[in-house]
Amino acid sequence: MTVRLVLQDASRGAKSLTIEGNVKMIRCIVFIFALLVLVNPALARDERSIKDLSKALTALAPDVDPSEAELLSVTAHTTARRLAREYRVVLNPEFTVFLVNIGMRKRGWCGHWAQDIGARLKELKLKTLVLQWGVAYDKTSSENNCIVVTARNQPFQDGIIIDGWRRAGRLFSCPVIKDDEYEVEQHYGHSGITAWKENPQWTAWLQDYEPSEQKPKTNTASR
Repeated sequence: MTVRLVLQDASRGAKSLTIEGNVKMIRCIVFIFALLVLVNPALARDERSIKDLSKALTALAPDVDPSEAELLSVTAHTTARRLAREYRVVLNPEFTVFLVNIGMRKRGWCGHWAQDIGARLKELKLKTLVLQWGVAYDKTSSENNCIVVTARNQPFQDGIIIDGWRRAGRLFSCPVIKDDEYEVEQHYGHSGITAWKENPQWTAWLQDYEPSEQKPKTNTASR
């Protein structure tokens, strides 16, 4: 009789452990599914954006290497996502800038994004594409910095903007002249006149024209 009771208790305990284990497994599956639901749209958006940027870069000139354009696009997108984690971006780009300004973040200004994305793109040793540095509303509270990619011997204004800052790590790209968020302002509607200009000093850094010890100093603007 005693042996039977012991066996019954052991059986109940085993069933209890099995149920508890199943509950934990179900919770784990639900968590993974929820994570995939949140992550997949972001991955899908990045995939579309990577393809769109690759096509835009390839279309800059007949001599642009499509594989180089794709490599640049993938690198820029993945670097922007990585920087968002490293900078610990919260809420929006402007709030992260505020955190940098009060000393709670080390990096997060628009210039930091352009520097770090640019440094990674420099490593690609591009042959058919050229990196340039763009600045809009220079030395104002609305200043923004970005990388502009052109074909060889192509003017800055004909290039493609690569901006990791304004979408908090979700890479933004568009032709320089079509960036209606950064235009010379008019009273009504869009002016159609871009506020983006090349910064020759930083372009020289991107293209390694200067010795390493003479690289431009870190941007001290608020953004």
